[in-house]
Amino acid sequence: MNDYLLSFVLGIIEGLTEFLPVSSTAHLRISEALFGIDLSNGYWKMFSIVIQLGAILCLPIYFRRRIGEFLMTFPRGIRGDRTAATHPATLTMIAFVCTAAPAFLLNKLIGKNLESLPLMAWSLIIGGILMWVVDAMYGARNKSGDVETIYSGQAIWIGLCQTLSAVFPGTSRSMATITAGELAGLSRPTALEFSFLLSIPTMLAATGYELFKFVRHPEEFGGAGVSLDARGVVVLAIGFVVSFIVAWAVVAWFMHWVRRRGFTPFAIYRIAAGIAVLVWAVK
Repeated sequence: MNDYLLSFVLGIIEGLTEFLPVSSTAHLRISEALFGIDLSNGYWKMFSIVIQLGAILCLPIYFRRRIGEFLMTFPRGIRGDRTAATHPATLTMIAFVCTAAPAFLLNKLIGKNLESLPLMAWSLIIGGILMWVVDAMYGARNKSGDVETIYSGQAIWIGLCQTLSAVFPGTSRSMATITAGELAGLSRPTALEFSFLLSIPTMLAATGYELFKFVRHPEEFGGAGVSLDARGVVVLAIGFVVSFIVAWAVVAWFMHWVRRRGFTPFAIYRIAAGIAVLVWAVK
């Protein structure tokens, strides 16, 4: 496949899956394997980081008004009943720390498992079953109003559960945080919005760290001696822009979808995709 077309397709896949609870990491790795991309090649590892950054950057722009509200109302909150310790912005950072600390300590384990297709398949299946069960039991019952009602225990729980997505690729960061939020008593829209807000510092930090490591130690990524010519830059740019645009559309659609429906279709998709990958991987 032509590199420009391949970049376009992978950008679409990243944008579609980054914020849906289906695991963008698994879909990118599976797609790269299907298209015959050398996963040890430094350029394509850098490409994966760049298009993920494109998808992530849509969030602070999409939620700019919400983020502005948080900053303007700190520390009392929109209703005036919060403190510096219980403000949604603070709770988001608490959840982020609860993810970042254990994920950093488990970094070597994460790297070892990152490209294991059977592990991704099982993570898709188990995560899909768990999400289906939790949403069926709690999704329609939970009536928590919005992120201004979240308390510290819920934020800590969601942050710790998000770590699972780093340790077991295929779990999906959004699946882990949405399911954890529903288990903690949050409504579907509240769990989803907090998942999006939490993903901003989480994914910016994770992607920034990966870029930093690639620049400082390219040999660890198989990228020693990687050079970018004009063609390589254009391929990166196409993937970055496409993933940004597609991710923006997905976030807008997903926020609307969840207000009217649950997460069951995504759980079923995860299970079906996981079974398909498992059958393919063990052949």
